[in-house]
Amino acid sequence: MTLAPMAAVWKELGGDPELLSGVSTVARTGTLESSLPVRELARACVGACALAAAELGALRAGLARVPGVGVDDGAVATAFVSERHLRIDGRAPVSFAPLSRFWRTADGWVRTHANYPHHRARLLAALGAPDDACAEDVAALLGGRSAREVEESVYAAGGLAVALRTREEWAAHDQGLALAERPLIEWDGPGGPGGPAEPGGTAGGGPQGLGPLSGGGPLLPAAGVRVLDLTRVIAGPVATRTLALLGADVLRVDGPRLPEDPDAHADTGFGKRSAVLDLESGRHDLDELVASADVVVTGYRPGSLDRFGLSPEALAERRPDLVVAQVSAWGTYGPWGGRRGFDSLVQVATGIAAAEGSPERPGALPAQALDHGTGYLLAAAVLRALTERERSGHGRVVRLALARTALWLTDGIGHREGPGAAPDTVRGGPAAAPGPSHRVSRPLAAGEPDTGPASSAREAGTGPDTPAAEPGSVPDASAGEPYGLPDAWLAERSGPLGVVRHALPPVSFAGGPVDWSRPPGRWGTDPARWA
Repeated sequence: MTLAPMAAVWKELGGDPELLSGVSTVARTGTLESSLPVRELARACVGACALAAAELGALRAGLARVPGVGVDDGAVATAFVSERHLRIDGRAPVSFAPLSRFWRTADGWVRTHANYPHHRARLLAALGAPDDACAEDVAALLGGRSAREVEESVYAAGGLAVALRTREEWAAHDQGLALAERPLIEWDGPGGPGGPAEPGGTAGGGPQGLGPLSGGGPLLPAAGVRVLDLTRVIAGPVATRTLALLGADVLRVDGPRLPEDPDAHADTGFGKRSAVLDLESGRHDLDELVASADVVVTGYRPGSLDRFGLSPEALAERRPDLVVAQVSAWGTYGPWGGRRGFDSLVQVATGIAAAEGSPERPGALPAQALDHGTGYLLAAAVLRALTERERSGHGRVVRLALARTALWLTDGIGHREGPGAAPDTVRGGPAAAPGPSHRVSRPLAAGEPDTGPASSAREAGTGPDTPAAEPGSVPDASAGEPYGLPDAWLAERSGPLGVVRHALPPVSFAGGPVDWSRPPGRWGTDPARWA
């Protein structure tokens, strides 16, 4: 047994360390190769998410033991680049627009993001370029300006551009310093950030608990959970796509004036419904959705939804039993707390791009791992909060940031923080999540059938059992075949968009689902109400 990043994540989630012994890993060479521990990050995020799902499923189904979790590097690596594997009637999506790229400046490099028309327009306006400017025009304009000046002028215009920094430069930046003071997973709620909420009834007229799961079919821990999905692009949609896999009724709501990229929506739309709602004129409908939701997930720029009563604080005050999850690029604090951002830009600012290449020639991670990793962490946190809500009746607020995940990748995984420190601890202090409420005799091995509710012999400690691993440990990874073609982790299915090839979900536990219940539908074609 060895301490691993997964144990560190599970601690921040407030999970029972004894459950880690039920996680098995198949390690494969050739997956997510990088100068940074991307494979370890991805494995930890997916494994913790699967364990949180198995824990909630065991609680709701009345199982004696938590189902065993299996993490296969092949499945994880394929899912972390799911957008690249997507095919719709054989057509491959376009990941980045021509003006979303690195550019040389007078003193270094800058990266821009202009996939959306409004971001492209703002970038060109900040540079004083015409609307029909091409890449060569932009390169000529940027070549004579400093990277930091471009960063600030484009931001002031509402666009997205970030200057290349080294890890040392980011560590000295005010936003980098602010991030270093925060945990990877931030919790808040009735119990405060330091412990579980006190048991008590729900308030605010919302759902009164999830109740037991019905038998038959795969184990769906989130069955009956209503998730209001107010996210875009990758990180937030990956989290809600995962909750949909686990049985949640996920309703994604977008505004009518800000359409999503159809390929991005297809990749993350599995298992969900999609509605369009004007949050200003449709405030009554929005309030109706919030009133009967179990979970609200937001992924817009911090503060941008506050005027609609959708800040985490307002939601928690209105519905103390609600689980609120917020994901942002830079965090909700510090000088960049209100800025827009994307995975590619966070890599540039935090020193990852320089580490993957050099300050003279920046590179990139083998996947948008900050997006995908943060998405699975967010889903894991929601699942753990739902488990705790079953005990206390209270909701929680959880926040994650791509830039904080980046700091874990560059300075947390595999780094010791002092003599005798355990490897792979997550920087930012002790776990802030509530403590575990559902303890079991031992985890089920992957593929092992469950025998039903715990017998009196097991509860008394007299039934057959396997000694638990040392708390805080996970089994060593077993070696699998090298990762070659991803075909084993891809599937095709027909739906409203046509024949869709997609990456299979990497979240796996004994008896759980192996694919989504429905393919992605067309953007904005479902009614804005719960099923």
